[in-house]
Amino acid sequence: MKPFGRLFRALAIIPALFALAGCEMVVMSPSGDIAAQQRDLVVISTVLMLLIIVPVIALTIAFAWKYRSSNKDADYDPDWHHSTGLEVVIWAAPLVIIIALGAITWVSTHLLDPYRPLARLDASRAIPEGVKPLRVQAVALDWKWLFFYPDYGVATVNELAAPVDAPISFQITSSTVMNSFYVPALAGMIYAMPAMETKLHAVINKAGVYDGFSANYSGAGFSDMRFKFHGLAQADFDKWIESVKASGDQLDRAGFIELEKPSVRVAPRKYGSTPADLYDAILNRCVDAAKMCVKDMMRVDAQGGMGLAGLGNVFSLAYDEPRRQGGNVAPKARYVAAICTPEAPRDGRTVEAPIAAPLGKRAASEPLISAGSTRLASSK
Repeated sequence: MKPFGRLFRALAIIPALFALAGCEMVVMSPSGDIAAQQRDLVVISTVLMLLIIVPVIALTIAFAWKYRSSNKDADYDPDWHHSTGLEVVIWAAPLVIIIALGAITWVSTHLLDPYRPLARLDASRAIPEGVKPLRVQAVALDWKWLFFYPDYGVATVNELAAPVDAPISFQITSSTVMNSFYVPALAGMIYAMPAMETKLHAVINKAGVYDGFSANYSGAGFSDMRFKFHGLAQADFDKWIESVKASGDQLDRAGFIELEKPSVRVAPRKYGSTPADLYDAILNRCVDAAKMCVKDMMRVDAQGGMGLAGLGNVFSLAYDEPRRQGGNVAPKARYVAAICTPEAPRDGRTVEAPIAAPLGKRAASEPLISAGSTRLASSK
């Protein structure tokens, strides 16, 4: 009995280890409907898998015990090789579990798609008609979070709030490296990537203060890249918005360039006003007005690129090198030394190639001009 006594004493320590961990089971006890559905999916999937795992483990232990070398009463049948009933159980049971898991995963993947607008507040309440979601634009910085409230014209750093039982529509991006936005009580994790926008729809059903953080390693200050998410009654949320507006601070482009410099353990800040186009400039990597926006680069590519149709964009284009955003090094002048033109017809005809050729619905008199580039004066 001594070996069993040691085993039982070892097993008795396990609950104490869980208590010492001091972990909050927020993932398994969330306060938002999306997180609750994700919790249910985890529980159902785990139970279905345990239907196979538990019997397999139990039978493995039972067989090892029954056919141990010291058990002389165990049946010995070296000629046994097949059992139809056993084969049916071995193959049919896992197959049923896999089919069930596949069906549940497929349905849940579509219903819980973070880009999918919410259809309900919780399991018993649909979203009332005419209710517009609260829009929040989240930007991952090194190493802090910036939140815009475009419908209110305010912004906050490392502090987020939303009304209880109101749909929230997040637009998420990053100003530096890839990161991830995660409030376990609200919904699942979703990535934040520079020059890209991800989306998340969620709702908080209980008032309280919840932890939010980055769940993707992004450098030295990653461990402190945390914020508080406040679930508030509508009246309290309105007061919170008013307190942000009353701060008097303004976040403009110059202020953002200063804010995005790496910093750690930044205290919550409130900005009572912010330009309506600042988030779009962050998303398109052109907060510095000397840089061409990503969306304009794509527009240039779609309408001729660096060829004749896009020539007007590259004569005086100043871009990142050797300057980084917010730096003090002046950009070097860029010039087009030569261009390639189509070969002239061999029948002797001459063809004049226009600098800005018409493409799609754009007229020839409308060259592509964007931030950081100016039209070159034509000479005749």
